[in-house]
This record gives sequence, structure tokens and C-alpha cells, in this order.
Amino acid sequence: MTDTPSRPPLPDQLSGNPRSRFHVEEVFEHEIGIRLNGKERNDVEEYCISEGWVKIPAPKALDRKGQPMLIKLKGTVEAFYK
Repeated sequence: MTDTPSRPPLPDQLSGNPRSRFHVEEVFEHEIGIRLNGKERNDVEEYCISEGWVKIPAPKALDRKGQPMLIKLKGTVEAFYK
């Protein structure tokens, strides 16, 4: 018998930053994917399905704490397990 590990449901809003209140460690134990407007993106730092946006890091800009600045892109967001 093969036991498939149960995966927690994907939240409406999720952040990859452990300091964020939207970071859920159990979700990151599995590989997840994000589609924005039907195109899969690999650089998403945070997403919100109900509001229809993703945040991706800016190429060179950093904030005061040395973290990358985030750019918000809007559209249809889909989150899924790979």
C-alpha cells in the first residue's frame, strides 16, 4: 500500500517570507506552483487569490532591512500543488 501524505489546503493568501503573518510552514513542506493569467510563475514571493495579485521581488531594489522590494502584479491567480 502506498500512503500519500495529506496536504494542507492552500490558503487564500500565502507568503514565502517566514516573518510574515501569512506564512504557513506546513504548506512549504510540499512543492507548490502559482499561475498568473494562465502562465506559471516561479518567482512569486506572496499571493492573494481573492484579490487577484501576486508579489515578485524587484531585480535590484532593496528596502532598509536589505530585503528585496516587491512588485505587485494583478490578474487571475491560481495556486496548486505540483
